[in-house]
Amino acid sequence: MATKTVQLNWNPEEEFNLQDHSGYTVPMKPKGVSASDLLPMALAGCSSHDVVSILGKQKMDLRELKVSATATQDDDPPWRFRKIHVHYIAIGKGIDPEKLNKAILLSQEKYCSVYVTLRDAVEITYDYEVVEA
Repeated sequence: MATKTVQLNWNPEEEFNLQDHSGYTVPMKPKGVSASDLLPMALAGCSSHDVVSILGKQKMDLRELKVSATATQDDDPPWRFRKIHVHYIAIGKGIDPEKLNKAILLSQEKYCSVYVTLRDAVEITYDYEVVEA
């Protein structure tokens, strides 16, 4: 079983900086990303990495992938996430919509650790579109 440690460093100038296990940093609010935005960002990032990899192995001419994740949270503390909708836009030449859908499903069912972790706690939906380029 893999174990990874991330860190957060805060200083008196109100800077919060996250650092992943590889040493990459992400600034957090008030001078960066909010903690609640990191969750849908992680889902979009995890899934999109898988989708790009899967479509590449299928020799799809994917030129760009745009992914948005729209999260719905409770209005009151602790602002629990209730739903995340992920929208994929695959831009390329001759992208097969069914293969795109299968790549998304494969990510959700087999590869994306963020999706698998969240799926029992948050309603996750998706849709997709293909743009010929």
